[in-house]
Amino acid sequence: MLRKALYLCLLACCALPAQQKPSFTVGWSVYVGWDPYYYMGKSGILRKWADKYGINIRVQRFDYAPSLDAFVAKNIDACAMTNMEALDMPAAAGVDTTAIIVGDYSNGNDAVITRQGLGLAQLPGKPLLLVEKTVSQYLFERAMAINGLGDQIKRVKYINTSDSDIAAAFMTDASKPAVVTWKPMVSQILKTKDVKVVFNSSQIPGEILDLMVVRTDILNRPDGSGQKFAKAIAGAWYEVMTQMNASGAAADKTLTAIAEASQDSLLSYKEQLSTTHMFYTPQSGVQMAASPDLKKTMDLVRQFCFSHGLLGDKAKSPDEVAIQFPDKGVVGKADRVRFRFSTEYMQMAADGKL
Repeated sequence: MLRKALYLCLLACCALPAQQKPSFTVGWSVYVGWDPYYYMGKSGILRKWADKYGINIRVQRFDYAPSLDAFVAKNIDACAMTNMEALDMPAAAGVDTTAIIVGDYSNGNDAVITRQGLGLAQLPGKPLLLVEKTVSQYLFERAMAINGLGDQIKRVKYINTSDSDIAAAFMTDASKPAVVTWKPMVSQILKTKDVKVVFNSSQIPGEILDLMVVRTDILNRPDGSGQKFAKAIAGAWYEVMTQMNASGAAADKTLTAIAEASQDSLLSYKEQLSTTHMFYTPQSGVQMAASPDLKKTMDLVRQFCFSHGLLGDKAKSPDEVAIQFPDKGVVGKADRVRFRFSTEYMQMAADGKL
């Protein structure tokens, strides 16, 4: 009995360090550019990189809006989101955040779809399904502005609809004349008779960016565990990107496994990738984040957010929620930086230093 007691004590002592490993949670929602996070978790690639840095990382699926809410509430440590939502959700709420990976930009995935041959000019006064206060609204209002219809936006009747319900809500109700959403919902909707795309994100290239965003206080943890977390995420991400960007049967096997995240077929997932500008290499992600075009894009985004009251009730100008870029340049008030773009971890991946 004594020997058994000593053995059990030894097991408990050996298990203790594992329990004390710093643990992190990454949130993601269904989207072609974010589905790889599902595969990272399922394949064991993320666990391998987490083990390398002596930490635990859990991947958790959400609907999109709830994922942002969980991130703002600090219930998760990192989250896949667009550049706009990073600004108008966590940053506007005072949560200092850092984009560590620029994964892709929507190059046709997001679209305005109408019935019965309607064009943008016929939408004022009519109901429009979309996830309100997200890039869907940004896309629609950019479409209207580009086509000289900016003064008509207020006449459009937005119907806030969750991303999990929006395809069915539009497809089963012929009285709804228009919808704005993203793939794979766009692909589902386009199978409906008498519908067409009247504007999509390929007409504003680089403006809808898909990012992995981490709370800045996590990255700045004194014990260095947050840095390890970011390195593990970057390492796992670019290992998956390399697999996705391969050719032949090996790539198809990976893409099929990723497509499971959204219950898609390989063919469907490839179709979604065709309208997604993926940054498969860390070098390409660094180049995008360091581009002067990013500052122009983020100025458009912050002006949109401010004009819609998305930067908070107390924001008297868009400068109240400032953005810092990789060159340390700041748009907005320098003492109000809440959203940062970092190339540090992408550059480490590019240099083989992870």
